Amino acid sequence: MPQSAEKILDHAPLFREPEYRQMLAEKKLNFECPHPERLVTDQREYTKGWEYREKNLAREALVVNPAKACQPLGAVFAAAGFERTMSFVHGSQGCVAYYRSHLSRHFKEPSSAVSSSMTEDAAVFGGLKNMIDGLANTYSLYDPKMIAVSTTCMAEVIGDDLHGFIENAKSEGAVPPEFDVPFAHTPAFVGSHVDGYDSMVKGILEHFWKGKERTQAAGTINIIPGFDGFCVGNNREAKRLLDLMGVSYTFIQDASDQFDTPSDGEYRMYDGGTTINEVRAALNAQATLSLQHYNTRKTLEYCQEVEQATASFHYPLGIQATDEFLMKVSEISGKEIPETIRLERGRLVDAMADSQSWLHGKTYAIYGDPDFVYAMARFVMETGGEPRHCLATNGTAAWEAEMKALFAASHFGKDAKVWAGKDLWAMRSLLFTEPVDLLIGNSYGKYLERDTGTPLIRLMFPIFDRHHHHRFPLIGYQGGLRLMTTILDKIFDRLDRETMQTAVTDYSYDLTR
Repeated sequence: MPQSAEKILDHAPLFREPEYRQMLAEKKLNFECPHPERLVTDQREYTKGWEYREKNLAREALVVNPAKACQPLGAVFAAAGFERTMSFVHGSQGCVAYYRSHLSRHFKEPSSAVSSSMTEDAAVFGGLKNMIDGLANTYSLYDPKMIAVSTTCMAEVIGDDLHGFIENAKSEGAVPPEFDVPFAHTPAFVGSHVDGYDSMVKGILEHFWKGKERTQAAGTINIIPGFDGFCVGNNREAKRLLDLMGVSYTFIQDASDQFDTPSDGEYRMYDGGTTINEVRAALNAQATLSLQHYNTRKTLEYCQEVEQATASFHYPLGIQATDEFLMKVSEISGKEIPETIRLERGRLVDAMADSQSWLHGKTYAIYGDPDFVYAMARFVMETGGEPRHCLATNGTAAWEAEMKALFAASHFGKDAKVWAGKDLWAMRSLLFTEPVDLLIGNSYGKYLERDTGTPLIRLMFPIFDRHHHHRFPLIGYQGGLRLMTTILDKIFDRLDRETMQTAVTDYSYDLTR
């Protein structure tokens, strides 16, 4: 065998060895009941055409590789943005393992969350005992300042009442009566992770604000970033801009430190996050701004109920989107946008002009969360690019209308199509029948890249197969510069691969571009 103590191979080269090739071939022949290779090849080619595309896009009862996750994942991520908060998921242990692994694999950091470990008996008799024992264990073992409770499918199907269960747990002494245990119902069989995020943030604000008297502090602003796989870089960039302006603000749900803990000899189960005192004081803010509208619809409605001014954005990425965000902050806070930020804007405009010959006319397929897809499409049009396919599995009819209005306002959007509710198997048909230059999304797009030959740029959660992207910002002018550089690198890398055959394709000796 090729594997030995003296010769340790990674799984990729290991399975290329003759012994493993033979083993896999025999497995396929003897246990998979394969169709003849010619039939498989013919069917594969058929799925690349227009006839199959029409059948594919007409699917209603089946979803294949959706570009979204379930609600509790968003709730777990939301809880991670608050001071010493342990996420408690009322459901089965396996579900929580999925949320933790998803976040850990993306951020390359431990993601702490616990479960009430519901099994068959809890599904029949209810999960109250699991809740009481689980809260007691969480409080005593992990020393949190707050426990944020969400639900999975099982708890929602049987109708467990979180408010009642938490009150029962407190009366049983599982946690002290005054201990903060906000909650959100997050059924995994409807909505997506952005809805779970929204429900949990609203649940936490409501827990601390309900019944309290509000005294408005003029010029103060709450910022809610939304579910963002780039929160480490983006939150810090947003705070840098706000600090440069001298704004009085509170970042609600700040997970930037939690998912970027230093290696300095001290283990941190919790790090950073919006403090409980900050959450309480945030009731008095003049306004609450959301950086992602579709992540915070319920939360902003609640902020309006407590008489705060509200505004939302679609991921302030690029020139116009960042302009709008900063001008709104300036309007509310009364602070001027300083010369330092104005110069950053001018440098991004200059960089776009420097590279316009390479970016102009490039075509894109973009998928991901609704706010990100909107922001990304808007940005590529600023560079002279042309969005062709914009897909959000968790996109709504309202999002689709906003996207169409965005494209109608620009010559570069004239050929763009919007696909709300579609999945990545539908994207495959779109890429084969109407090819584009670049694909933008998350790591799951690598299979589309291999299948269709469309170069993938990873800019959406989750990114499993690359490291440290999330540590750098996408939002703001600095984020726009990094994003544009990422796109250009992909264009130039592909050009290099296509012009590397000596004396055949390298005729222009294109060292300078």
